[in-house]
Amino acid sequence: MAKVLAIVLFALTSLGAPAVWAHHGWGSYDASKPVTVAGKILTSKYENPHVAITVQAPDKVWTVTLAPTSRMTNRGALAEMVKVGNDISAHGYPSTVQKDEMRAERITVAGKTVEMR
Repeated sequence: MAKVLAIVLFALTSLGAPAVWAHHGWGSYDASKPVTVAGKILTSKYENPHVAITVQAPDKVWTVTLAPTSRMTNRGALAEMVKVGNDISAHGYPSTVQKDEMRAERITVAGKTVEMR
């Protein structure tokens, strides 16, 4: 009985493990160097653990990490808001690990500003 219980507990706790492994911390972003990236959305992935878009800025293409889908939805930032072709302005912090990548603190699309954190 104890062996069966141990197997069941292991299986149940393992269910959430992929999401934990996929999630990253915010320690790899430099909050002392805020940036604003503005341009057209080239790609959009509205999925967990975080929504991610690429933006064609005047000087380069940026990867922008947004909030989880639940937070985006709760704040009115549905997938339609960050669809390919939309103009966006994202304010946040650059990655210290990945070149041309940032995490957004807030975004503005079509005059609507949404806080990500």
